[in-house]
Amino acid sequence: MKILAVDDDPIILELLAHFIETMTEHKLVMASCADDAIETIKTNAPGSFDCFLLDIQMPGTDGIALAGQIRTMDAYVDTPILMLTAMSEKDYIDAAFAAGATDYVTKPFEMFELKARLALVERAFAAREARTTKIFAAQKLNPSQETGTAPIDLFDPVALYEIDNLIDFMAFENYIRQLSRNDLFGSTAFAFTIRDIAQYHATMSPFEFYSLLTDVAEVISDTLGDGQFLMSYAGNGTFICITESGWQPDMKALGLSVNLTLAKTELFDNQGQQIEPRVCAGEAIRLMWKTSATVMDAISAAHASAEESVAAHEDAQKNAWQIGLTG
Repeated sequence: MKILAVDDDPIILELLAHFIETMTEHKLVMASCADDAIETIKTNAPGSFDCFLLDIQMPGTDGIALAGQIRTMDAYVDTPILMLTAMSEKDYIDAAFAAGATDYVTKPFEMFELKARLALVERAFAAREARTTKIFAAQKLNPSQETGTAPIDLFDPVALYEIDNLIDFMAFENYIRQLSRNDLFGSTAFAFTIRDIAQYHATMSPFEFYSLLTDVAEVISDTLGDGQFLMSYAGNGTFICITESGWQPDMKALGLSVNLTLAKTELFDNQGQQIEPRVCAGEAIRLMWKTSATVMDAISAAHASAEESVAAHEDAQKNAWQIGLTG
């Protein structure tokens, strides 16, 4: 991979250069501030960099703002961004992930830890390259297939863009683990699952399905409002959220609010037919006192709870239909 490291501390840059040269096969490019980084990005071909390592506290534009600028560039909308910083306060962690960070490593860091994080990034990069190859192969076999939107596996997380407080699922998992190293007091996880998601997936084009996910995500984000939360799409029609500030959400009321807004929103497929997606909300699960080993289990439980809510809704609908036949 080709990596751009941005830090105003020459010692850190020298340390990173030594590490990259001796412990990995990656290529490192260095910049001492955000302005230099932007200039370096512009002078290289679009998509030249496969990963960014950003410090937060720098003269002028800080690393969080720089991450946000990088995310506005089409070539780097989903390129991994690792924050390497001495700032361990939760406000910085939240702001970094909200700006588009993929992972967060606090200084002083162990080189073996950084190597492990970069290995995860490298695997994600390889998986993305493999998906791109499959996309081009599919388009060659079927030239009529819509271009610009990759085939979407029903159960895979999908990156959705330009939605407030929604981040990539890999970044979401890293965010949760980062919180578990600090303080999860007051954090609550919950999820929403789109009903009939398998039917939508089977009958829609990739672009239509992606648009459906985006529309539902926007409604959920707007319903949650300006509160402190992060959300990610985890696959199979499920959006997982984590909130802060000790807020214990009323999931029944939230689900009703999301569905009321969806009912008022006119959504159509490519044939001009109106679609009416609805969601089911799962249980809210408190994350306080969870360890790093159990917090992801709690996130999985929130995910499963929303999908179980959909199954219960479907059973209730079937029972009501059967009662109507025999009544």
